[in-house]
Amino acid sequence: MTHQRIFITGGASGLGKAMALRFARAGWKVCIADLNDTRGGETLSALRGFGGDAHYLRCDVTREEDLRAAAEELNTRWGGVDVVVNNAGVAQAGAIEDVSIDDWRWIIDINLLGVVRGCKVFTPVFRRQGRGHFVNVASMAGLLDVPMMSSYNATKAAVVSLSETLHNELAEANIGVSVVCPSFFKTNLGDSLRTTDPRLGATMARLLERSAITADDIANDVFRAVEKREFYVLSHAEGRRAWLLKRFLPRDIYAKVMRKNTARMRSGPAPT
Repeated sequence: MTHQRIFITGGASGLGKAMALRFARAGWKVCIADLNDTRGGETLSALRGFGGDAHYLRCDVTREEDLRAAAEELNTRWGGVDVVVNNAGVAQAGAIEDVSIDDWRWIIDINLLGVVRGCKVFTPVFRRQGRGHFVNVASMAGLLDVPMMSSYNATKAAVVSLSETLHNELAEANIGVSVVCPSFFKTNLGDSLRTTDPRLGATMARLLERSAITADDIANDVFRAVEKREFYVLSHAEGRRAWLLKRFLPRDIYAKVMRKNTARMRSGPAPT
């Protein structure tokens, strides 16, 4: 798998950075895209420390023209790209009656349409090459019913559905798809969080910090999924168990569990 080519949106920090470093260690050419030029430069320096071919592009996934420019740049530099990771994302939390429509539009534009744009722009590239692989980063929130996060859940569920659709639609073109559905892990997702209740931010920060799973662990899982062309990447054992419970338990039993979680989140600790 050495000397292949990968493009990662949101690649300057968090899971995106961890994936970039994992593929760079394996000898891949890596291009990261982000809007944070400072973090992009820092990550680029780390990538080049492995001695391989690495680049940083400023790219806004809400702008299709930015992604098209990235595709053209990769074609010029590398003659194409083998794996595209649609990773850029943000978080939003709050009760359904409190979250503004503007916040809904914001998170949909990035979390869902950002992935749609990436797949739309790079599918013709993969078709011309006769091969390619998409890695779409969703969340266990896209498979489960995490309370007080309806907008986030909805976008991530849509990314799962989109990925399932493309997994079938693009198979005849030798284009693979993986969908990544992590639960809470140590990352900087909280930096982008918009919330109507500060207690929800504190709860999320606590869950992120307590996780034994790291971004590096998930990056290793993604690397193996690309290598084996696996579809689901479910890094958290408790997340996998919860998903199985949702799929096979009677709906009313599963709903009781989620309603308890809702009550717990609504009565979380007050902000300090």
